[in-house]
Amino acid sequence: MPHLHIDKFKTIDFPKSQDGVSFNFIAKNIHYADEMLISTVVEQDNFFLLVKDEETSHLLKSDKLSRPASTFNVHKALLAYAKLSNISVLSSNVPVSQKNIHLEKSTALKDIAFFIDNFPKVKEIRIEVGFGSGRHILHQATHNPDILFIGIEIHNPSIEQVLKQITIQKLDNLLVLDYDARLFLELVPSNVVSKIYVHFPVPWDKKPHRRVISTSFIEEAMRVLKVSGQLELRTDSEKYYAYAYETLITFNKMTLQINKNRDIAISSKYEDRWKKMEKNIYDITMINEENSPELDIEGDFNFPKIKLSHEDILQLHGSTKFFDGGFIHFERAYFLEDGAMLRVSMGSFDRPEHLYLIVRERASYYPANPLKSKSNVKAHNTLAELLHG
Repeated sequence: MPHLHIDKFKTIDFPKSQDGVSFNFIAKNIHYADEMLISTVVEQDNFFLLVKDEETSHLLKSDKLSRPASTFNVHKALLAYAKLSNISVLSSNVPVSQKNIHLEKSTALKDIAFFIDNFPKVKEIRIEVGFGSGRHILHQATHNPDILFIGIEIHNPSIEQVLKQITIQKLDNLLVLDYDARLFLELVPSNVVSKIYVHFPVPWDKKPHRRVISTSFIEEAMRVLKVSGQLELRTDSEKYYAYAYETLITFNKMTLQINKNRDIAISSKYEDRWKKMEKNIYDITMINEENSPELDIEGDFNFPKIKLSHEDILQLHGSTKFFDGGFIHFERAYFLEDGAMLRVSMGSFDRPEHLYLIVRERASYYPANPLKSKSNVKAHNTLAELLHG
């Protein structure tokens, strides 16, 4: 992760701008004096820079929860703050060179708002969850120019690698999204996707709740898939294969195809390595056979007038509120010069959303509203009632 080790942190008079970067306010953790967050805007990216005290220095880096997909924008923000505040940099892994020309030209990277506001309407759409090096999705996009591919990944180096290739190969049928695929499926319209690829997901043997494949994920996949559309799982983990099969077979009506060591047109470098090790590769293909009702979720993320005081809001730190099908957990509390801020986890138990809640005269989410899902709308309504008092 890009960062600066600095001798001593220096604050500035907010808001201030430097080299195309805007710094709007600072949030101070009320329980841990060694942590502060700086609200930052670069181009269309809103995120926090994180200041952490260390034994002999300070660390300035991007906040993991709100980090943007563009690593270059993080680099730009770190260097801009160092210049604006005139801090002494002890060490850095932030390059001072210009943005890679291929990344500069790329328009393939989209944020979640792009899909929320106007989901693409084309003849055929395919989605790959966790594309890694991108070898498979780039091959598919190259050989199927009339199909729109949406690649979902949260690993920044992988995202940038694929964006470079999209520019080099001049592909106009591949979009990239840095987001949780489990949440993304909840906003996809019904009956519009022909294939969903889940190739070699992290097994998460010790944390099975973090697996992509789950009952709720399969339910959403069946909803978004067209009739005869397919969900294709490919894994080298026998445990994951067995878990996925057991999860799929619990559905009342299900059509499955099972393959072992099936050859496909393109394989990842890891798959090539596993084959040399004579490791088995398992495929489960789920075929959807029914149309689903149109997606219709009522509600919004507006807050009524806040009646709780800022002090009472900060006291929510560490507490959890439950509702039917989900929860809200207040993880951290921050003091603002003109208000209060909480870091929250909210939504369903198996795929909660993590974001910040800023409360001044009104309340708002940061860096953006939650995804409009049934569980998130329920969580928001519960939170709004709580803040209304």
